[in-house]
Amino acid sequence: MAFDFDAAVSTPFRMQPGLRRLRAGQNQLTPAAPGSRHQREKLAVLSAFADQALQHTAGFDANPALHTLARQATQEHPEHWQWDGHTAQALGVAVDAAGQLQQLSVGAFGLGDEVARCLQGLAAPWRLAGLLSLAFEEDFALVDAAAGHGVATLPWLAVALPSHWAPRDKVGKPFTAVHAPVADNALLMQAAAGLMRLVTGSERWERFVWNVTAHPRLNAHPDQVDAGRWHGRFAPELAWWRTERQTFIPLPALRQAVFTIHVQLQPLPGALDAAQALRLHEAVASMSEAVLAYRGLAAVRAPLLAWLLAQAGRLP
Repeated sequence: MAFDFDAAVSTPFRMQPGLRRLRAGQNQLTPAAPGSRHQREKLAVLSAFADQALQHTAGFDANPALHTLARQATQEHPEHWQWDGHTAQALGVAVDAAGQLQQLSVGAFGLGDEVARCLQGLAAPWRLAGLLSLAFEEDFALVDAAAGHGVATLPWLAVALPSHWAPRDKVGKPFTAVHAPVADNALLMQAAAGLMRLVTGSERWERFVWNVTAHPRLNAHPDQVDAGRWHGRFAPELAWWRTERQTFIPLPALRQAVFTIHVQLQPLPGALDAAQALRLHEAVASMSEAVLAYRGLAAVRAPLLAWLLAQAGRLP
């Protein structure tokens, strides 16, 4: 798991940036194995609901950031992804900077042409981003702090596996508006300007977020999720430990950064050892009512806390 439990789960729980510097040479991308869960869910989204995942503001040029991401992928995983500055090759497919597509070899799962057919269905300017999305487990968004007035926006997103938010509701909006729905967001809002200066500067950063959810898929777009989720009861066998590792690949000359989002999902039973269950219990117990409601945990707080205590071996 890319998720760092010790760095992410703390008490009292606070909605805060929680940035940590990346070590030199630390990878920011995770190759998606052919036919893996990440790749299959992304194929489904990009084939049937691409407009839910792929968003940009009119006239914005994402190519510098996209090419930076393609170079980063080659540096980290040259056996999985190749980029020569004009053409990318991965998963048996080649896509050039203009979006021209060529299948080079039969894929390793299904009929062997799933990736090429999915990308062919996208508009040409989105095909390089689509190939990156299918080749790696991460989703991507672009943070732009150069638009003026010191306000960073999200002018471009390729997010197939969002965690209960819709990319179309975030595109083009300033950082403060993007995070306005977040409960107890005062620390985030206070840190907004400094946070954007950091992530679009010369250093690289990561942060972690987590939740306990009843939704069993990586894709938790609001249009694809049961709004009731828990149906008023907590059932451990239906609960999932949903985590994200988020990193920033900076383009300091442009005051931009590629924001990577790595969602992982495990059945809650078996995801935590006793010490982690106790630590998670303390974090959930310290959440405000607003945060519990925002995270969809208000209706199941008491049984979830009791279950976590039992997992920690602390019940009489």
